[in-house]
This record gives sequence, structure tokens and C-alpha cells, in this order.
Amino acid sequence: MLNLNRIYAFKIFIVLALLLFNCNKKQQLPDPLEAGWNNQMVCEVLEDNENLRTLKCTFPPNVGHERHYHDTHFGYTLKGGTFRITDTTGTREVTIPTGYSFYNERVEWHEVLNIGDSTAVFLIMEPK
Repeated sequence: MLNLNRIYAFKIFIVLALLLFNCNKKQQLPDPLEAGWNNQMVCEVLEDNENLRTLKCTFPPNVGHERHYHDTHFGYTLKGGTFRITDTTGTREVTIPTGYSFYNERVEWHEVLNIGDSTAVFLIMEPK
């Protein structure tokens, strides 16, 4: 009887471990380069070396950036615009001026849409 109880307990342990392992899997989001808009790339690599990756991301009117994450990065606005941004805090509309710079340790996820009438362009610099 004791061996059957141990076998039963072991089976329950295995099932629970498998359930916990599968519940902790998170959908992997693309990084800014991999993310695009309607199957079109919006960012291009300007530099990629052992220390830094620099992206240039261009958003014509009504073009956005699908949901993606960012590791540590510094950004600079080459040409500003008006965007609808959705992230963990909700959805908001913001006007980002030319010459604006920003730094983030990490962005868990966000998605953006250029709702303005001009093309916006950003540089994103990611230290490695």
C-alpha cells in the first residue's frame, strides 16, 4: 500500500510540475527591429557591433509599430509626429517634437500608430 501511495504522489507531482511549467510560458514579443506594421519593416539597422545596435525607424501617416518590447535604449527624434501609444498604462495620444530624446531601462511592451499627417523618424540606440 505504501508503494502505491508513493507512486500516486509522484504522478501528482509530475502533473503539477508540468502544469506550472506550461503556465509560466509567456508569448515572446518581437524586438523593435523584428516588429513591423502589416508585414512591412519600419526599422532598419544603421550600426550593429559588439557594443551598440542603432536603428532608424520611420513611420509615415497611418503606419505604426506592432506590439513589441525594448531592452535598455536611448532614443532621439529626427522628425517628430503625433502618435497613439498603447502600453501597460493604457492608451494615450502624444505629440513628440523633433529633437526630443528619451531613455528607458526597459519597456515591457508597447504599440504605436502615427495618427498625424507627416512622417516621423526616430533613432533607437541599444547598448549591448
